[in-house]
Amino acid sequence: MAALLRPLFCVVLAALTLAMRLGTAAEPTLKVGLVLPMSGSLAGVGRQIDNAVRLYLEQNGDTIEGTRIKVLLRDDKGNPDRTRDAVRSLIEESKVDVLAGFGTSPAAAVAAPFATNAKIPQVVMGAQTSLITTRSPFIVRSGATLAQSAATLGRWAAQQNIRNVAALISDYAPGNDALKEFSKAFASDERTVSDEYRIPLDEPDPGPSLAQIKQARPDALFVFVAPSQARQVLDAIAAQGLSQEGIKLIATGDLTDNSFLASLGPSALGIVTAHFYSAAHPSRQNRLFVDAYRASYDETPGAMAVSGYDGARLICEALRAAQGETNGETLLKAMKEAAWKSPRGPFAIDRLSREVVQNIYIRKVEDVGGAKQNVEFMTFEAVKDPNNSRREH
Repeated sequence: MAALLRPLFCVVLAALTLAMRLGTAAEPTLKVGLVLPMSGSLAGVGRQIDNAVRLYLEQNGDTIEGTRIKVLLRDDKGNPDRTRDAVRSLIEESKVDVLAGFGTSPAAAVAAPFATNAKIPQVVMGAQTSLITTRSPFIVRSGATLAQSAATLGRWAAQQNIRNVAALISDYAPGNDALKEFSKAFASDERTVSDEYRIPLDEPDPGPSLAQIKQARPDALFVFVAPSQARQVLDAIAAQGLSQEGIKLIATGDLTDNSFLASLGPSALGIVTAHFYSAAHPSRQNRLFVDAYRASYDETPGAMAVSGYDGARLICEALRAAQGETNGETLLKAMKEAAWKSPRGPFAIDRLSREVVQNIYIRKVEDVGGAKQNVEFMTFEAVKDPNNSRREH
């Protein structure tokens, strides 16, 4: 009897094994190629975005409508050549369904043709140049443009009876972009950016420029410097005593991002900035996000973290709307309909530009319970990118 049953047992076992293998192979998967600077000078940007993407999936699950999300992380070190190699490998070898991340505008631009040719969404979480979304009809941004903050700051300054502004910026592309957008929104027949001072990235001593600014006594000083220069520049401004001369210090929120605000020292107190996110934003969604991020990573989330968090949600919500379908054009169509309450406040994608429509907050750095916070005191609602939101591209 045993001899007779043995062949039958083998047949049943083989059938079960085959069924299990087929079941595993047939499991739908959405592959996300996450390209970030995880090492080098921009590692902080990559770490925040990666942390937030993982946090969102841990909180909400990595399987939607029966399709499992698999994230493939690649470190491009902030080098566009490495970005190109990573993206090519992810598309041609790993067959990813979505590209995401991109800590700099050159990295996002390099990836754009690959997204277009493969017809898959490219979710830009870090890069802030307005031009980026024009590089491919498949690019959707989950963060913000620098123009949104800089132009809003210009509008606010114009409302404050500020007539004369001097500018101190790092001499590189983001600094020039920020000043251009601020000036366009601020300047008029009655208002002017009277003096512009540029400091090299490799020689950041702003002392001589600040001495001239103090002597000129403008109503305000607009500042945009690289994060690596922030502490030195702010300390130099404080040492010159510009605030005692009645010169207001204003900037985009990049200068006092929550990810490094604590390290800036007392010279950061009193700065007025415009930005799309503060860890002190007073909402239930934000309190939950900040608490969870701190518990998981022992640090305060900044703008890049919330951009990664909403980027992960954008992918998940698109997959849900597509009922688990991973076709790139189907996912892109769903992303254009995205809208929800984010830790930053209202979040929506503009269908024409594929940019985020969001609140920009005017904040002031204050000491709250012994810790510096970007305290919001005015809101500009539903701000679109001032460059790309008037037409489809």
